[in-house]
Amino acid sequence: MNNTFKKTLVSGLTLAMVLGSSTAAFAHGNDKDRDKDRKDNDRNERSSIQTKYTPKSANLEIKLTFDDLRGKDVEWAARYIASLASKKVFEGYEDGTFQPRKTISRIEAITAAVRLMGLRDQAESPEAKQANLNFSDAKKVQEKYPWAVGYVSVALQNDLFTETDTMVQPEKEADRLWATTLLVKALKLQDEAKAKMNAKLPFKDSNKIPAGSVGYIAVALEKNLIDGYEDNTFRPNQPVTRAELAALLDRTGSQLPDHTSVKGSVVAPVANNILQVKASNNETVSVELDANAFVFRNGARVAWSELRANDQVLIRTYGGKAIYVEVLKLAEGNPQQTVDFSVTGTLNGYTLNSQGSIATISINQNVNGSVQTAVYGVSPDVYISGDVSLLTSGRSVELRGKQQLVHTVIIR
Repeated sequence: MNNTFKKTLVSGLTLAMVLGSSTAAFAHGNDKDRDKDRKDNDRNERSSIQTKYTPKSANLEIKLTFDDLRGKDVEWAARYIASLASKKVFEGYEDGTFQPRKTISRIEAITAAVRLMGLRDQAESPEAKQANLNFSDAKKVQEKYPWAVGYVSVALQNDLFTETDTMVQPEKEADRLWATTLLVKALKLQDEAKAKMNAKLPFKDSNKIPAGSVGYIAVALEKNLIDGYEDNTFRPNQPVTRAELAALLDRTGSQLPDHTSVKGSVVAPVANNILQVKASNNETVSVELDANAFVFRNGARVAWSELRANDQVLIRTYGGKAIYVEVLKLAEGNPQQTVDFSVTGTLNGYTLNSQGSIATISINQNVNGSVQTAVYGVSPDVYISGDVSLLTSGRSVELRGKQQLVHTVIIR
């Protein structure tokens, strides 16, 4: 591959790609300009207008979508954010923004974890709000975060703090190691974590993870709560953004009992705003869809009309209406069904279209001792994770996509 060809590729992809982005919780690649971009984007977020969901039958407002959730580095989190907001676990700010790129504070993360565990009512009870906190910074929590006193008390009762914690440190940024440990504790997997303290972690920077935390990271990996970065690092001390925490929270929540949802099989396409599903007890339930319901199917937010008979769905309601619908399994034999794929190999080559963007990409794979070449079409808005200058013949890559159309290229 000559230098001219590589330069054409770089310029042609400038507007189409986001270097180092990933939809995996805690997995972002090239963070070189991340702080600068975050500051610029946070300014845009504060001035944005948020789309609201206001149930007609209730006074409380639930926000599922946010106009400041724009940009390919955060749009991947829309599904997680909507899912958590529909359960009132992790929500936006009073000014109507979500600020996905903002780093999360410990008090925010503790609050979300307690809510995820289904303990919100207990944390907001008069008894919990008046609890005596035996932390050295208890006065600060009580004065600056009076709403959080009950959450700290309930978190302490449920072993979300360690026995040696003397401070809450409410304003401290939650880093990747601390947040991961918190959510493993929320799953009540402390004993499993303690049994894995001698595990050998796969990260290049595993030596930066304290010995007493190794088991928690091992459990989080086994439960598919987190991934490492494309350079095979974990970066335990890196602050966590609100978008990243949303992904981790939702993945954790999927492994906890969910009493806020109904699961079933779609009986027929939506008609007159009514979604009919057959529950596990074979009872058919009719649910009215709110006008702004968030419907997630096949990796993207879609209109109601995309729901198909026999889709396996999870539904959350508020005010008597469905506000969040997620298709857990596509209907078999559906002509619109697409299949996610992920393949790895070494780059063989690629072609460009008239706009200078990648049109096709081919990789070599070792199959039963012989090298086979596979060619894939590439989406116009492909994500490229990693240093694009390294996208050369022989480079190890991972391709992710749908219907044989690549939407993500990860450079190893």
